[in-house]
Amino acid sequence: MKNIKKWMAVVLVGVMVFAFAACGQNKVVYKVAMEPTFPPFDTTDTETGELSGFDVDMMEAIAADQGFELEWANMSFGGLITALQSGNIDIIASGMNASPARREKVDFSETYYDSGLVVAVKAGNKTITSIKDLTPDMKVGGQIGTTGADKCNELQKAGKIKEAKIYDGLDVAMMDLQNGTIDALINDLPVTKAYMTAKPGTVEIVGDVLNAESYGIAVKKGNKELLDKINTGMKNIKENGTFDKLYSKWFE
Repeated sequence: MKNIKKWMAVVLVGVMVFAFAACGQNKVVYKVAMEPTFPPFDTTDTETGELSGFDVDMMEAIAADQGFELEWANMSFGGLITALQSGNIDIIASGMNASPARREKVDFSETYYDSGLVVAVKAGNKTITSIKDLTPDMKVGGQIGTTGADKCNELQKAGKIKEAKIYDGLDVAMMDLQNGTIDALINDLPVTKAYMTAKPGTVEIVGDVLNAESYGIAVKKGNKELLDKINTGMKNIKENGTFDKLYSKWFE
């Protein structure tokens, strides 16, 4: 009888272990993508080479709160929405402005950061003090797929600048700004500030913030189940203080 009880106990433990393992294996995994040249939102850890930034930490906190896992992917910003629409990824977390035009293509979470565009010039530039100083002989840069690029194209179309030079990554745009390939760069305020902090004395912001915009997490149009998870998770991490801790880590 004792042997039977021991045998049954062993079987029960085995079943429980198998059940827990099965639950772990069945955990939902979502593929989330970003373009990591947009610090402090999206960048690459210099030591590990892993994707890093506020968006990574925020999404991982949301995932932990909602009980799902994330698989991260590095993609060009200009290709993110196409990848989402085609089903190659499930989520975009890449400092993306939840603009009306983008809302026609994807669904956005509740916004989590209010930003705006600024004009950046090479440090020491005395010619350009605001966007009003841009002239028809100048080249102005922006990052592909962003409202900064839209503003550059708008200025070129209106004849206010010579060329709108659109870049895949911010790092190259900043280097071109410093070496004089472009006269100015139009980009998001917090990202430009982060670059100035990382590389002091290289570029500076001139003039006022141009327009307000708000960042959101994007999912495929109609994916209400995932959108609800993200919104609920974001609400929870804001209420329990996690969001504020992450904000302090990356912005203060």
